[in-house]
Amino acid sequence: MKSLAKKLQIVLAVYLAKLTSFLIRLMRKGDGVTLPGRTARIIDPDILSDMSQMLQGKVIAVMGTNGKTTTNSIIRHVLTEEYHDVISNRTGANMLNGIISAFVLSADWRGRLSAKCACIEVDENASVSVLPQLKPDSIVVTNLSRDQLDRYGEVDIVRSRIRSAISSVPKANLILNGDDVISYTLANECENPVISYGINEQIFHSSANAEIRESIFCRTCGTKLIYDIFYYGQLGIWHCPNCGAARPDPMHYAYDIQLQNEAYSFHVDQIYVATRARAPYNVYNALAAYSALCSIHAEQKFAEVLRQFDFGNNREMIFQLFGSRVQLHLAKNPAGFQQKISFLLNDPEKKDIIIQINDTAQDGKDISWLWDVDFQYLAEANAESIYICGTRQYDMGLRLKYEDIPHSLTPSIEQTIQDLAEHGTGNLYIIVNYSGLYQLKNILTKFQKGTNPS
Repeated sequence: MKSLAKKLQIVLAVYLAKLTSFLIRLMRKGDGVTLPGRTARIIDPDILSDMSQMLQGKVIAVMGTNGKTTTNSIIRHVLTEEYHDVISNRTGANMLNGIISAFVLSADWRGRLSAKCACIEVDENASVSVLPQLKPDSIVVTNLSRDQLDRYGEVDIVRSRIRSAISSVPKANLILNGDDVISYTLANECENPVISYGINEQIFHSSANAEIRESIFCRTCGTKLIYDIFYYGQLGIWHCPNCGAARPDPMHYAYDIQLQNEAYSFHVDQIYVATRARAPYNVYNALAAYSALCSIHAEQKFAEVLRQFDFGNNREMIFQLFGSRVQLHLAKNPAGFQQKISFLLNDPEKKDIIIQINDTAQDGKDISWLWDVDFQYLAEANAESIYICGTRQYDMGLRLKYEDIPHSLTPSIEQTIQDLAEHGTGNLYIIVNYSGLYQLKNILTKFQKGTNPS
């Protein structure tokens, strides 16, 4: 039983957090999904631990370089169908304050939670402080690769942080991508019960198979790994010819994967799953979500939810502008960008391409990762034009120049979008990193509504 003082502390923390959120939205200073958590933590430093203990059901935490937002969203949609009220940081605020906000803003004014369960996206850097307080029942690690080097550091540094975080909750189920040698070898270093997932057949275009491998050597004995099937990044069916370390037989695996009418379907555990996913890497995200749901026995409505689930998740969006189909895609690291190039090549039609590369603190100041992407495949993309913009457009242009990819620089992305949508191929792709995503979403939305975005 909590003492009266602790109960009052929680109530005051929740009250002030809600008031903070209300004022932020009233003044139109943002969505109010981060500062409320900070406010609550000032009043009650243990507020996340206090509130997570109120949940009567299960808690799932999702981490990883690519796919965690989509994976967490799938889990949330399935749990919502089952339990109706689920706590989740659906806006993607995945640092400690954003996660606390998800809890305190879900509470009533008396500091009580009606939700029975939670699925929480956790930033890799924040995991060491979040997981011991959250005490999840299951932890998903989607994959690990380079991402914003000036913020995260090399992948082994990130992996070490995640390992420390996982070790703080040794009873939690550990859901690992068996095809990712970096992620899966956490199974040998943590005491947690492990559930693996993977893909057993080649579904990735050869352009995805560029040599963006974070680890080509066995993490046990140092011998160079052999891949029986290679997918992308360092993902595939791998084994060590020396010590015998190998990709596991996954507990949950996708098979009979088909692409029809721009959407993927597959089977898992003899369940047929039809999706609206247009990119093959989303099969991994679906598998990660399914495996996590199975770990808490909540997968019953998975296939039903996947039939209608929007994999775009505000990071892959389609607009109709001036009679043209315009697609907006986020690419923030080498593995992700390589997948976007592969996605372009899956479309055989003529197309126009705009690439915007910025270097804000949100994007990461270090954009050296551009040299790890095999842009040579753009020569096969059937592109009528490629335009480059953003604060680092000259770096991006130089990268394409080294691959002899014809391109043009543009000072105005709005005007270029309009020109290409009105007079181009009718098939426009826009690829941006973080800071450009919501700016471009707003521009495209206003264009689609018939208003001038400037």
